[in-house]
Amino acid sequence: MKAQVNEIKEGLQHFHGSETIFQIPLLRTRYTNGLKYLAEAAECFWLITDTSAFAKTLMDKTYFVTIDFKRLSKEKQDYSGYEAEITYSDGNGNILGKHGYRITDFPLDELRLFFVDNTLMLPSEY
Repeated sequence: MKAQVNEIKEGLQHFHGSETIFQIPLLRTRYTNGLKYLAEAAECFWLITDTSAFAKTLMDKTYFVTIDFKRLSKEKQDYSGYEAEITYSDGNGNILGKHGYRITDFPLDELRLFFVDNTLMLPSEY
């Protein structure tokens, strides 16, 4: 599993800007090459769907949404009942929403994404 994590982190560093844009059919959210790579390498298409669905509900509040996935410490997991949480903010520290996940198979302990103009991307692709 550790090799996979390092491989994914390494792979994510290669994405800067994105000429190709993909789309989630039902949500019509666009996503970049970096997100397509992440979804395939980490088998986490759910992450793209969940984060974009929630970020879309925030578009009337802010143009720019920062999405932070974080695996919780063992103590926080025991206390909250969640293995991980995703925090949505406006990029200026104002939290707009949080989602807890009781169980996740996402291999990374943390990840930051941006949602801008109905497009989900890696920070390096912004």
